[in-house]
Amino acid sequence: MIAAIIQARTGSTRLSNKVFKTLCGKPLIWHITNRLKYSQKIDKIILATTTTKNDNVLESWALKNNIPCFRGSENDVLSRYYHSAQHFKVDTIVRITADDPFKDPQIIDEVINLFEENNLDFAYNNNPPTFPEGLDAEVFSFNALEKAFNNSTDPFEREHVTQYFYRNPSIFSQACLKNPIDLSYLRWTIDTQQDWDMAEIVYNKLYPIKTNFSMSDILELINKEPYIAKINSAVKRSAMYTNNK
Repeated sequence: MIAAIIQARTGSTRLSNKVFKTLCGKPLIWHITNRLKYSQKIDKIILATTTTKNDNVLESWALKNNIPCFRGSENDVLSRYYHSAQHFKVDTIVRITADDPFKDPQIIDEVINLFEENNLDFAYNNNPPTFPEGLDAEVFSFNALEKAFNNSTDPFEREHVTQYFYRNPSIFSQACLKNPIDLSYLRWTIDTQQDWDMAEIVYNKLYPIKTNFSMSDILELINKEPYIAKINSAVKRSAMYTNNK
């Protein structure tokens, strides 16, 4: 079984409770789960949140929306993923973060195909990054996840789940899906108010026309209206891109 496991919590430090901020009348977490449903390869969508009291609301939301939910460590996200995958008997895991409202199911499926066709332990599209930040897709086997869970001791690796894979290419067979054009300078994730402002404009313009709008649709929009991409262009890129080597 291939499952998308969404790591989510309400305790964001830079943009409080962003998972329940609304885009076109629906909370961010709804849009993320809904976009994954367009994938042709994902069999199950799971929400993996924390055991803190503040995240009771996420579990309640998942139950109301028929999304299987698992609760685990807040800071040891690697452990949360491992126990979540173990609990639901997942063979292949697609890692999804709850701050990316533009996840493209077609790109995710291409990474899954790369993983399956080459019999890999780990496939991804972000090392080196060539897609806009926020379209990251990471796919790995349960066996690889279990190995990382049992052997990783570095706090950064425990927090960011896949860093043990990146840092140990001799242990895990892996490959990167590259975009023909380097679009890594574009920022399509949500950590700050500027990120939210950009996402809100894109959703207001595209979602009423096409609910499952794609990367190419966003690119077409910002080509016509370049100011949109500039709204959050000054926000610093995630530390993962400088620490995963």
